[in-house]
Amino acid sequence: MAEHPPYPVGLRLTGRRVVVLGAGQVAQRRLPALIAAGADIHVVSPEATPSVEAMADAGEITWHRRGYADGDLAGAWYVLVAAGDREACERASAEAEALRVWCVRSDDADRATAWTPASGTSEGVTVAVLTTEAQERDPRHIAAVRDAVVEGLRDGTLVAPHHRTRTPGVALVGGGPGDPDLITVRGRRLLAGADVVVADRLGPRDLLAELPPHVEVIDAAKIPYGRFMAQEAINNALIEHAKQGKAVVRLKGGDPYVFGRGMEEVQALAEAGIACTVVPGISSSISVPGAAGIPVTHRGVAHEFTVVSGHVAPDDERSLIDWASLAKLTGTLVVLMGVDKIGRIAETLIAHGRSGDTPVALVQEGTTAAQRRVDATLATVAETVRAEDVRPPAVIIVGEVVAVGSRPTL
Repeated sequence: MAEHPPYPVGLRLTGRRVVVLGAGQVAQRRLPALIAAGADIHVVSPEATPSVEAMADAGEITWHRRGYADGDLAGAWYVLVAAGDREACERASAEAEALRVWCVRSDDADRATAWTPASGTSEGVTVAVLTTEAQERDPRHIAAVRDAVVEGLRDGTLVAPHHRTRTPGVALVGGGPGDPDLITVRGRRLLAGADVVVADRLGPRDLLAELPPHVEVIDAAKIPYGRFMAQEAINNALIEHAKQGKAVVRLKGGDPYVFGRGMEEVQALAEAGIACTVVPGISSSISVPGAAGIPVTHRGVAHEFTVVSGHVAPDDERSLIDWASLAKLTGTLVVLMGVDKIGRIAETLIAHGRSGDTPVALVQEGTTAAQRRVDATLATVAETVRAEDVRPPAVIIVGEVVAVGSRPTL
């Protein structure tokens, strides 16, 4: 048993021969990192998992479809022994020792000359975790430490504020449906490095409480509009702060390009010569139904789903939706921003052929602690909204998928 801790080092394997003995689950997990390192990988094994075989078919590795033979390690810089044949593992380990090639053994770490750390990468920084005590070499504990460090780097909590990466300009970040855990890793990282955050009412508000005190948070709903329309005022606020050399995050609910006017803001920034990064977000049109136990598609029930805005009524001249065609579809219809218009929407769908018995679910404040689901049919939804006092924001799902599965406890 080793009396001293291992010496950590980063191997540069680009173009260098690496031999992997075995092509099972262990090799399958280790090979992607070796491929990413640019190694010349030779896998020796009579059989392989489908994933390893796919790597060979793609030319990412060279697969020698046989068992280990003496001399296989000639010219190797690094060896991973992960075969099920104990005798072959011992022979390969002995050859590696004779050739002075670093050798990792998945079957017996104490007899290996190298250990594979639990590693992860964030923004160009690789974190590798090794235990210093052989008796405490619990892979689950090591992986948990790795994950905690990498997550801290990703969301900025492990980096002092003055060391955080700041990129002047604007990041248009989709914050997801409301649950702060559903923002993307990149979105959270950009928030951690922001000087100014311009937030929508429907964005994940809990994330704002995590921001350092020096970050200026601007509620987009309270920007003084003056002679400008609301969107013009928001555009001007983004441009003004970005021109001051600040890192600005425009935090929006859902995805910036799903009824979020994201492209209008991108275009305004481009006209002003300001760099803009767009970070997609999880759209409430899919995530909120899922959080309420409703799949927007389901085999044998719905082969398509359509997402529409209900902010204008079907008979409004501003409407761009072909409601007559939608009524003829048999799949799922998801309506956003349609609570106050759902009665007229339901009437229009029924008038054009959709059955009044079609199930409807309204999910209010989806993915948040205040989430609630109210069920109805097309024929009863208008009265149900009034009786149950359903208020925005709510996602409306129309279709047979509403009846799929058990209704979750609210």
